[in-house]
Amino acid sequence: MNINISNSNGQPIYEQIFSQIKSKIISGDLKEGDALPSMRLLAKELKISVITTKRAYEELEREGFLTTLTGKGSFVAAKNVDFIKEEMLRLVEDSLQQAVEASRSCSLSLEELTDILKLLYNEQ
Repeated sequence: MNINISNSNGQPIYEQIFSQIKSKIISGDLKEGDALPSMRLLAKELKISVITTKRAYEELEREGFLTTLTGKGSFVAAKNVDFIKEEMLRLVEDSLQQAVEASRSCSLSLEELTDILKLLYNEQ
C-alpha cells in the first residue's frame, strides 16, 4: 500500500496513515471487502511502530471504514455512500468558510475569490 509519511509536517504519523487510507476508501481506490496489509506488515514497510499502525486501524474501524476479523485481518467495510458524501460536504463547507473569511479580511471580491476557486479546481 502506498502511504507517504512525513516527520516534518507536524501531523502525528497515525493520523497521516488514517487520513490517507480513509481518502483511498472515499475515492474508491480501496473498495468494499479489500484487504489491508496487516498492522505488522504496514509497520515494517513504513519503518514505524506496530502500535502506530494499530492506532490508525482502530480509528478507521471506529469511524466505520474498516472491519477487523480476528485471525483474518482488516478489510474495507461496507460504506454508507450518503454518509461519506455528507461528511466530505461538511469538510468542503468548512474549508470554504475559512477561505471566505480570509478573502474578506483582505478585501477580495466574490468575483476574485470565484476566479481563484475555478483556477484551483481546474488544475486537477
